[in-house]
Amino acid sequence: MGRLKQKGKAGAAKAYVTRSSAVKKLQCSLADFRRLCILKGIFPREPRHKKRANKGSTAPTSFYYAKDIAYLAHEPVLNKLREHKAFAKKISRALGRGEWSTAKNLEENKPIYRLDHIIKERYPSFIDAVRDVDDALCMIFLFASLPSNSRVSPALIENCARLTAEWQLYVMHTRSLRNVFLSIKGVYYQAEVMDQNVTWLVPYQFPQNIPSDVDVRVMLTFLELYQTLLGFVFFKLYTDAGLVYPPPLDSSKDESGAGVGAFNLRSANNPATAAPKSDGPKVSSKDVRQTIKNITAELSSVPPVDINISRTDSFPDAPEEEFIPQTSKSDLDAPSSLPTLLSLSSLPKPSSTNIFAPYTFWLSRESSRSIFEFLIRSFGGRIGWPVSSGGGSPFTEDDEAITHVIIDRPVVNGDTAQERERRRRRKYVQPQWVVDCINAGKILLEDPYAQGKTLPPHLSPFGERDGAYDPTIGLANVENLLVDDAELSEDSQEVEDVEMGSGLEEGVTSMAALAVAAADDPEALRAAELAAEAAGVDYGAFEKEVQKKQKQQKQKEDAVVLGGGEEDMNKILMSKRKRQLYERMKYGEKKRATEHAKLEEKRTKIEKDRRRKARA
Repeated sequence: MGRLKQKGKAGAAKAYVTRSSAVKKLQCSLADFRRLCILKGIFPREPRHKKRANKGSTAPTSFYYAKDIAYLAHEPVLNKLREHKAFAKKISRALGRGEWSTAKNLEENKPIYRLDHIIKERYPSFIDAVRDVDDALCMIFLFASLPSNSRVSPALIENCARLTAEWQLYVMHTRSLRNVFLSIKGVYYQAEVMDQNVTWLVPYQFPQNIPSDVDVRVMLTFLELYQTLLGFVFFKLYTDAGLVYPPPLDSSKDESGAGVGAFNLRSANNPATAAPKSDGPKVSSKDVRQTIKNITAELSSVPPVDINISRTDSFPDAPEEEFIPQTSKSDLDAPSSLPTLLSLSSLPKPSSTNIFAPYTFWLSRESSRSIFEFLIRSFGGRIGWPVSSGGGSPFTEDDEAITHVIIDRPVVNGDTAQERERRRRRKYVQPQWVVDCINAGKILLEDPYAQGKTLPPHLSPFGERDGAYDPTIGLANVENLLVDDAELSEDSQEVEDVEMGSGLEEGVTSMAALAVAAADDPEALRAAELAAEAAGVDYGAFEKEVQKKQKQQKQKEDAVVLGGGEEDMNKILMSKRKRQLYERMKYGEKKRATEHAKLEEKRTKIEKDRRRKARA
């Protein structure tokens, strides 16, 4: 006879644990449980049979893997959280009793946990960490732009600002930036680091407010993890690039509003920045062993029995061993006869990363300095700015080397002779020119981006799809829709008649197509007939065009049915989940095609109106 199965002891009931059971098992509060799950990367699971996992109950709840909860039970951070809970009780009791010295001692010995081991567990290799820095960068750039209040401390915001500056310095130094997009949310950047694309979002510099309905505690837990992660990543990146980390900060420049320029990048191989050597006496191994033996003798009142024979007694004439610092065998600068492979930093960079090297830019006061200083310096250019945008500008507005002025205000007449001379020698462009040059990988013509002109469309360089609408591509049907200008110049009256006839014919065709599309809706069909009558279209011609369109539509449907038989058979053989996924994909393709057609139709109409106005 087989063993009897007990309810709730096997299967889904054993594999899953509810949140309340997990909190009870870990003996922590709900807030600490959330913090642990965020730090360790544990999230709720969706069991296939909720009723079985909940031991027959249908109450709504969250489920976790039982193995994940058992994994959390051995987490050192959990012990630190328990110690912190006990510390909070002790210090509140000491403050209530007025025991200030005890409270001070408790505060000095406050339990503090570290997340270094969690970073090593979640990211076994450095490439794994680089792949996951997108969210971390977005979070620190967000908090760097927030104001401090009772929920967000000034020290936290200052640390986020420091991390953002360190990341921008590395990207500028290594020429890693590839794509930029100016959106409504902010500025999207994409850099290539260790052959991995890193994309992050930077909000615009507007006054920010922290909403009261946002749980900042959850975001602060993520931020705590991300700060530790970025500290590891930046140290590795700076070390591989041969730079000192963290980069030294010039306090005077920082107080003057220099921003990223307040940090100084220093080479790790520079003797001036190396650690100072000690001039003290060398310590031998004999002195170390003798000191350890003396300390052991003092701590023990009973003389120890010496069983092991010391090395100095066995070999009295042996020379003393001295601790002499040796050069690392992994030192890249040390000469070696062996062939070495090229590292990522030593590989030749593409020429598109230095497109701004021959130019010098001046930034007008209304343009964002933090954005364009980062962009231009990332591609080898020099940039200056007025005092109103902050201190630390490398040159003034009168510098003769300035080739381009980034300006974002309309043209104003009444320039002085000096300003007219500057405009003759310099190119005045709008900020979009810089971004479009970066995305194109080359210097574009400045004339379409000149001050006061209507800018060309600014397209996103991310997520290019085949068949997506591209406004930069020329119209293919404009020449078919419009009459050739050479024929129009022969006889203006004849052209007007042709335009009226073609317009009337196009009106009949469009109204007939509308009537066919609304065949199932009597009100829409009646509206199409009234529109045709108001436009002066003959009813017989209208009916004839409607029948023609209906015949064409029926032929298309028959072709789709014949060609879609194999597709329907394939769908029948699919599982339910795959069939639903396939239908969602087809729905998305159809929706994008409809949007594409609408935009093309709108653009065609605008182009026709523009050309007709130009002829008139």
